Amino acid sequence: MGKVTIKTESCKSCLYCIKFCPKKVLAVGEKVNSKGYQYIVAENLEDCIACQMCAQMCPEAAIEVYK
Repeated sequence: MGKVTIKTESCKSCLYCIKFCPKKVLAVGEKVNSKGYQYIVAENLEDCIACQMCAQMCPEAAIEVYK
């Protein structure tokens, strides 16, 4: 199981991380950051395989994945 850290203030809710996650770990959260974007949250963290695809696809470098 991996650990996913999301820098909520950097997230622009582009959804690339959600689209490319093979295990559907991430989802759009209900809260909004100071820029007005609903940021991404790790919803099914127990399914994370730490492949780091979400972090690689994030154009804002707002995601870090740890094993």
